Amino acid sequence: MSTVLILVDHVGGVVPPAVGELATFGKRMGDVTAVICSSKSADLIPQLSAFAISKVIVCDGVEFEKFSVGATVQALSAVVTQVNPSAVLISSTARGKEIAGRLAVRSNSGLITDAIDIDANCVATQSVFGGSATVHSTVSHGTPIVTIRSNSIEIEAGSGAPIVEHVAVTFDGSDKATVTSVEPALKGGRPELTEASIVVSGGRGTDGNFAPVEEFADLLGAAVGASRAATDAGWYPHSHQVGQTGKTVSPQLYVACGISGAIQHRAGMQTSKTIVVVNKDPEAPIFEVADFGVVGDLFNVLPQASGALKLD
Repeated sequence: MSTVLILVDHVGGVVPPAVGELATFGKRMGDVTAVICSSKSADLIPQLSAFAISKVIVCDGVEFEKFSVGATVQALSAVVTQVNPSAVLISSTARGKEIAGRLAVRSNSGLITDAIDIDANCVATQSVFGGSATVHSTVSHGTPIVTIRSNSIEIEAGSGAPIVEHVAVTFDGSDKATVTSVEPALKGGRPELTEASIVVSGGRGTDGNFAPVEEFADLLGAAVGASRAATDAGWYPHSHQVGQTGKTVSPQLYVACGISGAIQHRAGMQTSKTIVVVNKDPEAPIFEVADFGVVGDLFNVLPQASGALKLD
């Protein structure tokens, strides 16, 4: 059976659910081997038993945290040469896409980014042109390298601890960028926007008051997003912007509150599994992609919804 490599990227020694999704997709094509390029492998390996991973390759010999993605790319490239996998799957984050792009150049291989599905024959599905079209594509040269969006599939549970193999790698220093200091991003109690299973977003209709949106999101255990109009107005941080020039999300549930639904915003959220819209304008374009809609003022609707959740 063919081997599929997945890259284990982590934050602070915690393996994100996206790695489990990569493993689930990879199992469709063959045995899944996870690659760890980190000094925190001892913390990461036990967490991988929760996913459908047969083997783990730990790259030793390089202090990866001291370098930019160049060291990770060189190590991953060496593993690709050794294993000759049928595909390499990487999470479709900003860092993941940089690693994938560099790996594609180094290995002279084709690259597909932002896939939302991939089948047993390595045919990837992408949502393009602001979500107005679906594309099925394959890599015709080299090793297929595919980045996949989070929340694209239900994670398949693992059946036991994977086999662990340590591989010595070197870094030639050709990538001169080094990390001189690291300052973790400030985080509250809400989940990361791109990985959250529920997202509640506010737009121009909030008039700058996100309190009802945040309260409703907290009751659902959701992340909070915002439209470009809201972030440009300074009502909410740009790091929470959902849309073509912001972050792309595909949660199980997306609640759009006071958002008109310009194509720019829809491009970043319309692959969500279920979309609920709250807007007082019945002609708002966002209703075109809604599964459920409430025509009403968010300042009347959200407090009622929050009150009902509190009763539960």
